[in-house]
Amino acid sequence: MTKIDDFFSFRNTVGGISDEEKKQTSNYLEPIEAFARTTYKSIYIIDYQKKGFEYVSDNPLFLCGHTSQEVKEMGYAFYFKYVIESDLNLLLKINTIGFEFYEKIPVAERKNYTISYDYHLKNQEGKKILINQKLTPLFLTQDGKIWKALCIISISGEDDAGNIKIYKKGDNKVFHYDLEGDFWKETEVIKLTSREKEILQYSTRGFTINEVAEAIFVSPDTVKFHRKKLFEKLDVANISEAIVCATNNQLI
Repeated sequence: MTKIDDFFSFRNTVGGISDEEKKQTSNYLEPIEAFARTTYKSIYIIDYQKKGFEYVSDNPLFLCGHTSQEVKEMGYAFYFKYVIESDLNLLLKINTIGFEFYEKIPVAERKNYTISYDYHLKNQEGKKILINQKLTPLFLTQDGKIWKALCIISISGEDDAGNIKIYKKGDNKVFHYDLEGDFWKETEVIKLTSREKEILQYSTRGFTINEVAEAIFVSPDTVKFHRKKLFEKLDVANISEAIVCATNNQLI
């Protein structure tokens, strides 16, 4: 039977925290709370020593009808209640392969990595939503274990759960995990042209094709051409999906 401890890998067991390690955390929640006020995304912090949540933002996406304080108090019991069973097993898999990958990274570089994946939450009415979660180390112990991690949740632009990726800041590579083959594969990060980024940026502001064309001094047909190339590159069907995909993958 799955239990909360299953989410906390022996590879990342965090025992006592030294006074030196505690110095990292002086007033650190203040900028995170400020960031939470400026975004529609949900933010929370995992404490791997206490095996629970240290902070949960008020943004409703992740809360499933609860208050942020209630979710904080529930901790990982929240997952057992609101993640569908098949995706709960997926999260355990991600936990295992993620820490296996992480152990191979030099300690000095570990904060530069972010893992991204999708899973379903079901709300109190039983309606499922597919969300994307990005997790990155916030504080490390002196031996390189993750003490606290920052998680950011948004609506996923994918069709199903999984889509496990690891990025390194400043690197043009992304590692995709093949769930069927049970291995990581390395690919180049998608690159958008300056024109594609420009069209996306205007589209996020609600501009129509004609309004985008007027803003960047080209014809509507030129905008349509670049949008078509953009959709092919991102493997999406429309501009709404393109915006979600580009945002989730930090392309704009």
